[in-house]
Amino acid sequence: MKVRVVSFVRGARWLAEGWRLFRVSPPTWLALVIVYWVLMTAVSFVPLAGLAAATILIPAFSVGFMAASRSCEQRSAPDLKLLFEGFRVRPAVQLALGAVYLALLATLVWVTTFVDEGALARWMLTGQRPEDEVLQSDAFFSALVLAAGLYLPIMMLFWFAPVLAAWHAIGAAKALFFSFVASLMNWRAFLGYGLAATVVTVVIPFVALSALLYLSGGKLKVGVMMLVFPLLVVLLPTLFASFYASYRDVFGTEQED
Repeated sequence: MKVRVVSFVRGARWLAEGWRLFRVSPPTWLALVIVYWVLMTAVSFVPLAGLAAATILIPAFSVGFMAASRSCEQRSAPDLKLLFEGFRVRPAVQLALGAVYLALLATLVWVTTFVDEGALARWMLTGQRPEDEVLQSDAFFSALVLAAGLYLPIMMLFWFAPVLAAWHAIGAAKALFFSFVASLMNWRAFLGYGLAATVVTVVIPFVALSALLYLSGGKLKVGVMMLVFPLLVVLLPTLFASFYASYRDVFGTEQED
């Protein structure tokens, strides 16, 4: 398996590539995202084991979005059944990856409890928002920083692992290894991608909302979610498709491989 090293500029273009793939069939992409969101929400609501089960399913569904992106790369509107590609191609390996992902996330959450007495963990697991004084505390900020730092290597392990396991027929451990190494080798490209994603998902929405607040005299007559939702409709499929762009540049297509 050959790993390519791509440039900072190329990484910054992955989001634009995702937008190009999204434009092939926006209605289908919207349907894919909605079906995924509904299914994951339903699973997560199952008592006791729902949240854990939903986490385990994430790698398999990520393969589905990769398959949809590949279809768009071939200028063909993706079929909704592609969302379940990860459950048809080596599903046992995808579930094994999901179990590892769950274990690592659980460890991350557990470690943060030593810093803020479990405030961040409770928020993540139960949705119980801490009081304002807790949110503004140094301990809570330290827990956030720690969680972000610990999640970075987890993200590197799983960025390419599901699709490598599905399309390159390798085991879970080997897929995690190649994903981590490829991400590390392409840190410049991921830095460019991260900066571009931050501008598109944080800076631009913040500037737009600030401008609307200013023009309305600080009193928006439209709810913030009504403004944010259309943006999410475009951003989420674009982000999902950009993951495929990163895979294609770093590992190439199956035909090239």
